[in-house]
Amino acid sequence: LERLLCFDAETGKSLWKHEYRVRYTISYAHGPRATPVIDDDRVYFVGAQGNLFCRNVTDGSVSWQKSYEKDFGTEMPAWGMAASPLIDGDKLISLVGGKEDGLVICLNKFTGNEMWRALNDQDVGYCPPVIYEFGGRRQLIIWHPSAISSLDPDTGTILWEIPWAIKAGLCVPMPRKIDDRLFLTSFYEGPHMLKVNADHAEILWKGNGVNEQQTDKLHSIMPTPVVTSDNIFGICSYGQLRCLKTETGERVWESREATGEGRWWNAFIVPQGDRYFLHNEQGDLIIANLSRAGYKEISRGK
Repeated sequence: LERLLCFDAETGKSLWKHEYRVRYTISYAHGPRATPVIDDDRVYFVGAQGNLFCRNVTDGSVSWQKSYEKDFGTEMPAWGMAASPLIDGDKLISLVGGKEDGLVICLNKFTGNEMWRALNDQDVGYCPPVIYEFGGRRQLIIWHPSAISSLDPDTGTILWEIPWAIKAGLCVPMPRKIDDRLFLTSFYEGPHMLKVNADHAEILWKGNGVNEQQTDKLHSIMPTPVVTSDNIFGICSYGQLRCLKTETGERVWESREATGEGRWWNAFIVPQGDRYFLHNEQGDLIIANLSRAGYKEISRGK
């Protein structure tokens, strides 16, 4: 069963529950994996096998629903559907992986009717769509296993693309915008820093690692790095917490104090005021200062 649960925020009391049976064909048969999206009195919810629901937040009643497999011909990626949809005006923009240029499909958020579709890729990937403004133009950024694509969010028209083949379809961390730049990082291929304007993008710098263990910059498998005008803080392929210079990608320092060491070991990093919260694979919640000077732990608890 996959379940969507609603609780009273003040008391924790259960208000309603929606559950349905689904047969997982994916690796690591646990889910769902995508964060529900709230918009006014509606909640949008995607299951690991691509069951999309629009439900009322008050009582959980169904407004409309779709099946990525049945309605769009999606072939499930190895680890299922993990990308939350994106609300933009009356549009619900979803990473679907459907047939006939249906990698991205835009639906009317009220009715579920299709508005446009765009891009063709044999792999789906796992990175949610995001809208950023570059050069005074709103751009829908889709990072998928063949390329980084920018679309017009109103029509799905391609504005620009940077080809980038990603092994195993591991497009996971959210692309991060800083001024006129866009930062992305992958486990096997490492990072790309792009300079973007209204209708064009170019690579400013990228990783030059020899392999997944001999990495020079940042090879993140899941956690989205924190990117500021000066620094990038993120977790590399074997658990290294690293600081890079945003301008050049040069590594300033690395530390294993927050993570330990192991393939795919992670910590999720959340900025909070002038400090950071880190939640690692070992179940530690850490408060720390991160700066060019290094990693300075304040406290931690299990």
